[in-house]
Amino acid sequence: MKKNFLHPPDYAKPGVYWYFMDGNMTAESITKDLESMKKAGIGNLIFLEVNVGIPRGPVDFLSDEWISLFAHAEKEARRLGIEITLGIGPGWTGSGGPWVKPQQSMQHLVSSQTIVTAGNKQKIMLPVPLPKKPFFGEGSLTDEIKAEWNRYYEDVAVLAFPVTEEIKQIIDYEEKALYYRAPYSSAVVKPYLPSPGIASIDKNNIINKSRIIDLTGKMEADGTLNWTPPSGKWVIMRFGSRNNGAITRPAPVPGLGFEVDKFDTTALNTHLDTYIGKLLNKIDKPQKNIPGGLKRLHMDSWEMSAQNWTGRFRQEFLRRRGYDPLKYYPVYAGNIVGSLQESERFLWDLRQTSQELVLENHARHVKAYGKRQNLLLSIEPYDMNPTADLELGSIADIPMGEFWSKGFGFNSTYSVIEATSIGHVGGKSQIAAEAFTSQNDEGWKQYPGAMKNQGDWAFAAGINQFVYHTFQNQFLPDSLKPGATMGPYGVHWDRSQTWWPMVSGYHDYVTRCQYLLQQGRTVADILYLTPEGSPHVFVPPASAIKGDTIGDRRGYNFDGCAPSQLMGAYVKNKQIIFPSGAAYRMLVLPVIETMTPKLLAKIGELVKQGATIVGSAPLRSPSLENYPLCDKNIKTLGRQIWGPMQNALTETRGKYGLGEVIWGSAYRENIDNLYPKYDVIANLLRAKNISEDFSTNQAIRYTHRTANGWDMYFVSNTTNQPVDFNGTFRTKIGSPELWNAINGKITRLDNFTVSNSNTSIPLHLDAYESAFIVFAETNKWTATNTSKLVTEQTIAEINGSWEVSFDIKWGGPENIKFDALIDWTKRSEEGIKYYSGTAVYKKSFDVPSTGITGGKRLYLHLGDVKNMARVKLNGTDLGVLWTAPWMVDISTAVLQENNQLEIEVVNLWPNRLIGDENRPDDGIKNGHWPEWLLKKQPRPSKRNTFSTHRFYNSKSPLFSSGLLGPVTIKQKL
Repeated sequence: MKKNFLHPPDYAKPGVYWYFMDGNMTAESITKDLESMKKAGIGNLIFLEVNVGIPRGPVDFLSDEWISLFAHAEKEARRLGIEITLGIGPGWTGSGGPWVKPQQSMQHLVSSQTIVTAGNKQKIMLPVPLPKKPFFGEGSLTDEIKAEWNRYYEDVAVLAFPVTEEIKQIIDYEEKALYYRAPYSSAVVKPYLPSPGIASIDKNNIINKSRIIDLTGKMEADGTLNWTPPSGKWVIMRFGSRNNGAITRPAPVPGLGFEVDKFDTTALNTHLDTYIGKLLNKIDKPQKNIPGGLKRLHMDSWEMSAQNWTGRFRQEFLRRRGYDPLKYYPVYAGNIVGSLQESERFLWDLRQTSQELVLENHARHVKAYGKRQNLLLSIEPYDMNPTADLELGSIADIPMGEFWSKGFGFNSTYSVIEATSIGHVGGKSQIAAEAFTSQNDEGWKQYPGAMKNQGDWAFAAGINQFVYHTFQNQFLPDSLKPGATMGPYGVHWDRSQTWWPMVSGYHDYVTRCQYLLQQGRTVADILYLTPEGSPHVFVPPASAIKGDTIGDRRGYNFDGCAPSQLMGAYVKNKQIIFPSGAAYRMLVLPVIETMTPKLLAKIGELVKQGATIVGSAPLRSPSLENYPLCDKNIKTLGRQIWGPMQNALTETRGKYGLGEVIWGSAYRENIDNLYPKYDVIANLLRAKNISEDFSTNQAIRYTHRTANGWDMYFVSNTTNQPVDFNGTFRTKIGSPELWNAINGKITRLDNFTVSNSNTSIPLHLDAYESAFIVFAETNKWTATNTSKLVTEQTIAEINGSWEVSFDIKWGGPENIKFDALIDWTKRSEEGIKYYSGTAVYKKSFDVPSTGITGGKRLYLHLGDVKNMARVKLNGTDLGVLWTAPWMVDISTAVLQENNQLEIEVVNLWPNRLIGDENRPDDGIKNGHWPEWLLKKQPRPSKRNTFSTHRFYNSKSPLFSSGLLGPVTIKQKL
């Protein structure tokens, strides 16, 4: 681990979303992109082509030329050792394309309703049911796709039943019947649907199931019904299959088409062979042990809403649930059949069947398809997902979440909690995140130093593989920068960034962190069981997290667990253990009244083996499967596990086998996102003499990983000020070391105290600084118990004038003297005021004799830097500074006199973009490339920059830039 920490393997490197924009691609730009990734320390990428705010290019998606360019990219990635992950469809929505026929697409069961009266001699004509409106509106469909959407229809069934006095509809039936699933990240949508309860309703408003008549065989193709109704009024419902309106988005124009049926393996195979199969035929077969090239398939965030029908849905439902759904079809339209509880249970079964079909016939089928080609599968199982997020994500080889740059978009941090829970329970060494996604106001504002705190939050939350969103393929000439963007979206993580030549220093830090965080397994004490059923977003108790949108775990860490994952667990030494090795001290049940007998029986087994379970006994099953016997089984199992006092109000503890169940009003009231508040569970752990995993009185976040022979904690200062603190770690496996991921240095810690099962260490972290504290059983030194607090003494300040040179290509002066360090935006020269890029500061200096002869190490401190710097002293490159403490060791390069100091400082793009807004606009207009660009003519304007999206105007405020100092020489005492 020490060796790999210094020189991490390629698999630990961060990745990027590599986006291509609707036909804008060249072999030259592909090679340049990949070579720049390699040089900067990027080890993997996700390949996607989309259509977001850029005029179309000349290379049609999936044309022979396009496929050849993909093969070129794959070959170049193999040459460079960069791994490619391929999205399973055009755009990022899901899987589909123009080759998907309507009958192979995502479907809804829709209905029309006709009321007839006995004795009326008129011919009965049943209207064709209309489709449900697409979730994103009909405006999202092209004229051709809209025509197909309207045209496609297949009859399913015709049912009749007597008219009730007043038809009552089930609340939110369209959501419960999976006609729609809104995005959880950006819309007001329930994270889960309520479990079926016991509800009463006027019997006159209920459809009597025994009086429902199947008339399917009596309707002719034109909708004529050959049936004479008995006495009274009758409702006749015609049911049919329609497309749900979901299309590939935001796909390149030639890739626009229907999303493929997520329940049907035959339709999915056709799609996979048409898209991925064509690409596989043009490249060498992927090899597991050969670095680089195509290595994975990818299912991105679920953004195609929901379906509730497929051609074999009735047969699949009957096989899985044990009863025929035919007479419950009216429930799809919100009608109540049998009783409200019965209808709600049917809807639960409908969603459960849909979930099983998505998991088995879509996600697992894609995984199996990839496995045959030596490809793994990554999944982002969130947003509009009609299944339970944890269930879908658990199928992935690499589970993924997403987090948006703080202050630049949505809050999707819940998906990080979900992905890390999936990975921890399932024992996945890599848990990835679509990292630092940004909205339309980011505009090149971010840089590594500004992102460190949030990145460290993600590491502490359990993410150990950043995939930056986004590296836009830079297909424009290199003279046109910042160049191409993904419309207004993404942190701009590509070779056109001003600071890209210096980003490798930051990537080294990320790579070292990711390598260590992929070792061993994460330690967590609390396991929250999610309810059965779908859709479901796992939202832990807010009280278990401290802070805002990037809130940190408290002293007892936690994970969420899907019911299917729990089925593989067992108990050892009172802990719940998974086949992956993940171990938890306590299982907390969700506060709901329903559970299937199968899951309850599993929970009973765990308690019997010695587990501690917190939560009340369920009262009934959520399903009609084996009803009403299923409810009797629930009550019987509940009495076995919880005993006769299972509905006790006060805190009650019961023994069952070797384990314990804890329940009562404190665990049912004041609920925090389906679970008891954090402090309630924390107190139970303390009562078992289990101390917090990490504790301190300062704002320090942490995560803890372990394996045989070592414990490793990642700690990070969450503030922009230096902090001294005493950290208490729940381990005493060996003496501690501090591993610094920025420079790769490992330092032995001698000042520590061991008490019971804890080790306490006084530590110092600079602003937003982080460290790994590593305990190994091979570390045997004895604590000195004497303070070794390191202090700094400034021995010289480098004052006076500086020679500064700017790049004349970007409008700056080639050489100029600064009498003192000053913000570039405060200068009067427009070439400096609006400058974006790198400037080189040069100066000579002497060192006081006491500094050289004292035997102490010397450091150069740059003070305030906007935004990154590379330091060279006497011809020696001392590396890049991108974060606090903005200090570099100069001991081996410094001289007593006439030191030649050179500092390259780079700022951000906005200032030059803002300055150029004072000049004529010769860029994209009305969705068309400018003529001068198409004809390769000289630019008519004097703008320095060119971008495919306008983020600023001439009135936008400028960004502080340059070396601001003070620059000092420090000595550590």
